[in-house]
Amino acid sequence: MTTEWKINRYGTDRALDPQPLRFAFYGRVSTEDQQDPEASRAWQLSRSRALIEPAGGQVVAEFFDIGLPRSLPWKRRPEASRLLAALRDPRRGFDAVVIGEPQRAFYGNQFGLTFPVFEHYGVALWVPEVSGAVDPGSDAHDLVMALYGGMSKGERNRIKVRVRSAMAAQAATEGRFLGGRPPYGYQLADAGPHPNPSKAADGRRLHRLEADPLTAPVVRRIYAEYLAGNGIFAIAEGLTRDGILSPSAYDRRRNPHRTTDAWSKSAVRVILANPRYTGRQVWNKQRKTEVLIDVDDVALGHETKLRWNPAEEWIYSGALAHEPLVDDETFTESRPSSPPRAGAPMGSESRGPASATTCCPVSCTAASANDA
Repeated sequence: MTTEWKINRYGTDRALDPQPLRFAFYGRVSTEDQQDPEASRAWQLSRSRALIEPAGGQVVAEFFDIGLPRSLPWKRRPEASRLLAALRDPRRGFDAVVIGEPQRAFYGNQFGLTFPVFEHYGVALWVPEVSGAVDPGSDAHDLVMALYGGMSKGERNRIKVRVRSAMAAQAATEGRFLGGRPPYGYQLADAGPHPNPSKAADGRRLHRLEADPLTAPVVRRIYAEYLAGNGIFAIAEGLTRDGILSPSAYDRRRNPHRTTDAWSKSAVRVILANPRYTGRQVWNKQRKTEVLIDVDDVALGHETKLRWNPAEEWIYSGALAHEPLVDDETFTESRPSSPPRAGAPMGSESRGPASATTCCPVSCTAASANDA
């Protein structure tokens, strides 16, 4: 009979009992870059089994998070949180945990915040990078795991930089529509197969904006009335009085939580402040910012919130990307005096074109893009 291995908290000891070692497998995959969750789970599980099977181990439980960013702490991942809860149960049914790809499991300092829980409950953690169980008394093991956490954070940051750089170039040079819902006054039209062969093979297609025959005239009316001297409140009242559906009422999917059909001042202001009505594609108007959930408990991690970028950081296409509903001069003269701010009132309600000292982002940015 072949001698088997029996787990302890520091690694393996020889034992006469030929019972297989029981492992729980943990993995994670993000679907942001179109990864196949099933394929990712399969190779992470295969790598885990290649590590534990020579020691007589077998996977008896699986915990696999799908579609979650690696920056999310373990307590806020459903499957990782379930695994942490299982560690507390003496009848958990497994003796150790194996992770096939630590960079997908631990981000930044997450290992240092999580591994003490494993140690407390006497559950070993196996990873290929140390060829077995992580030894809590080994400085080398601690350094290796910290290194992979740092590499995970660096990889995520590099992906973000690459994606943002690519999207900026696509918006500026190609005028490509980069997703999201179309502005009021436009609708999506097919623009052909996706230029990325793998995405095209999956049926992905590009889209462009085209004028909506029902709402484009409303946008032109708003600009015309504003230039004629009507205030934002008067414009909103006139549209409601004439029975014209507001943006949320015209397309309930835009704001399903709103039930009113009346126009608001903020809806009119947003239309007057949107440079895409000049026919140019605009990107980077807003950014996702990670904000600490609790400054007194950093381990809880961050939550993502949208913030407005300064107008000078917006990216404009050098040429027209879709049919303009207003010209540059009309847009410049119609801009509200205060830009929108995320999470705050939309700004001053005063009537009047932009200050003469304020540079129109369409003309300035487009000029600099053409000069480049």
